[in-house]
Amino acid sequence: MLKILYAGSPDAAACTLEILLENSKSCGFEVAGVLTNPPSSQGRHKELIPTPVQALAESKGIPVFTPDHLDVACREQISPIGAEVLVCFAYGHIFGPKFLGLFPKGGMNLHPSLLPKYRGCTPVPQAILNRDKETAVTIQTLGLGMDEGNILAQTVVALDGTETAASLLDLSARTGAELICNLLKSCSENGELPEGKPQSGEPSYTGIITKADGKIDWNQSAEAIEAKLRAYTPEPGIWTCEENGNTLKILKASVLNPQVTKASVNVEQWESEPCGKVLAFVKSVGIFIKTGNGILCVTELQRQGKKVMAYKDFMNGAGKFLGTVLI
Repeated sequence: MLKILYAGSPDAAACTLEILLENSKSCGFEVAGVLTNPPSSQGRHKELIPTPVQALAESKGIPVFTPDHLDVACREQISPIGAEVLVCFAYGHIFGPKFLGLFPKGGMNLHPSLLPKYRGCTPVPQAILNRDKETAVTIQTLGLGMDEGNILAQTVVALDGTETAASLLDLSARTGAELICNLLKSCSENGELPEGKPQSGEPSYTGIITKADGKIDWNQSAEAIEAKLRAYTPEPGIWTCEENGNTLKILKASVLNPQVTKASVNVEQWESEPCGKVLAFVKSVGIFIKTGNGILCVTELQRQGKKVMAYKDFMNGAGKFLGTVLI
């Protein structure tokens, strides 16, 4: 039975791990251990919360390793489990040569992009932000460079412009798990992983997304703002400021199409209005906000310190909101 060490931390990585565990026997491998980030302190009482991957592994009785650093002490802990292959998805650390040397049959990494496009830590939001027509789920060999390994398997995914980062990451986790299972089954039968094929094309890179990146620029088009909303759902979300300086989060919105809307709308009357102005409240449609090109129709939002509200409920208690300019 082929032994693997699985490295990952967030919900998506836990989803992939669960599928691997469900198929491990039929594919001839065993998850001998899990490598994940240390528990993080959350909430008012700073309670230590394990990663979703740790929680799942412990519920299955799988040994869990949560080192702060992949140093000699970490290698000494992991070596005795005898893992032959390292499988990684969203662990967030680059593996050094000594650590990779623990795995005689090599390692593989699930990367949700059409490599070499969007190397780095945020490929899913970037594909949505750029309004790409397709992306991919790629399994690559683990090497010393960031996402530079050979491609072992790849499934192209068509994008229809409705995806959020959450939904696309979930799809990637499930699709990637199937590809990994097939590769591990082949490795179990043949005794080794394939070499894969080198990446071709000009690489591009993604970086860390912060809360500040979610600030809305109303001079952008409605399409760009709506894409940012989907790319940053659920985290970090998008936001703007009201005239009093308070933060206003936009949680659901769409680009207004006057031809298909339920209400008769004459958008030409608003051509001279400033970007960010709250133009209208149409009960059957939503709240209209002027952008650099087009109108954003908002249907769910949240004022600073308040609960999330549907647009009708929001407007019931926000009579002075109409006509203000968001900044």
